[in-house]
Amino acid sequence: MRKFVPFIMLSCVLMSVLPACMKQKPKELSASHSIRDLVLIYDGGAHRNYKWNKETLYPYVVYTDSAKQPHWLFDGFLFLEFKDGKGRCYASYYEKTGARKQEWSYLLNNYLRPGNAVCALDDCIEDVAKEIGAPCFKRRVVLCLPEPIPGQKDWGELDGKSLDFDSVPDRIAACKWYIDYAIAKFDSVAPKHLELSGFYWIAEEATNSRTIAKPIGDYIQEKDLGFYWIPYWGSDGNTEWKSLNFEHAYIQPNFFFRDELTSDHIDTACAFARKNNMNVEMEFDERALKKHGRGQRMYDYLHGFQRNGVLDSLDIAYYQGGTAWYDLYKSTEPEDQALYRFMADIIVKRQEAVSEKR
Repeated sequence: MRKFVPFIMLSCVLMSVLPACMKQKPKELSASHSIRDLVLIYDGGAHRNYKWNKETLYPYVVYTDSAKQPHWLFDGFLFLEFKDGKGRCYASYYEKTGARKQEWSYLLNNYLRPGNAVCALDDCIEDVAKEIGAPCFKRRVVLCLPEPIPGQKDWGELDGKSLDFDSVPDRIAACKWYIDYAIAKFDSVAPKHLELSGFYWIAEEATNSRTIAKPIGDYIQEKDLGFYWIPYWGSDGNTEWKSLNFEHAYIQPNFFFRDELTSDHIDTACAFARKNNMNVEMEFDERALKKHGRGQRMYDYLHGFQRNGVLDSLDIAYYQGGTAWYDLYKSTEPEDQALYRFMADIIVKRQEAVSEKR
């Protein structure tokens, strides 16, 4: 079990040096739905061997620097899953069988149940805020939106009608139902320190999305929410994000996973993002820890982003596999701690810059 920084000790040492905004009531964010640092939180599949409770989420919420000063960290949290771990998937190609209405419902009920995911995140922020003051603005939550997979016949019923995902109207209807259910569920939970920013399209390519993405995006925007997408490098339609009606798109460089790619691929990915008015994703997983020997690739991302001006100008999504950021935080290896602090210091600087604009 990870040791928490004692809150009383933290309070005594730090209250005198806290930024003024930490003592103010958090303000609502603008309608642009922009998130500077969006961390991906995978949850909802039976194959996951971890839980997103207050302890696990703690290092995503707050960072204590080398001078013992606390800083709020990620300003956005994307809760997502691509398969249920029992043979059904939430987007094409992950499994042979698509998730049904009951699995779609389970995702939202799981994210918004007491003590887990969204609710645990709000509880964690509340605990920290009692000691160091509330953050300057509410943290943003993005919820995944499953893809209704063409050919699926057993999704379930709406208004007494069994939906057929060979029908475009039926595919759109299922997504609208999910969006409405998610909003109502989030509102019923009414988290104190979080606001719902929008929905993330699980499918990472446009192949089966072209006929439905635009009306779904219109529906999301009617709710004054954002539509997010993170296509992979070389995916079908990854430059079509505007015509597909996504509001925020990030390109996956996929550098962390492919040994044949050298660090100059980050330059290529940054140029691609600039050319297509996209943001970028940083990728890592548990292999970034010293015992697995892949941490240098995280430095390559960050140095590349710095070299290309990304750190000062673009939003970043952070793919961390399962709990890799927590694992780096928890590790007692000096190399892991150095990597954790190097990246956390960068995020803090980015957050301070965006806080001044909000």
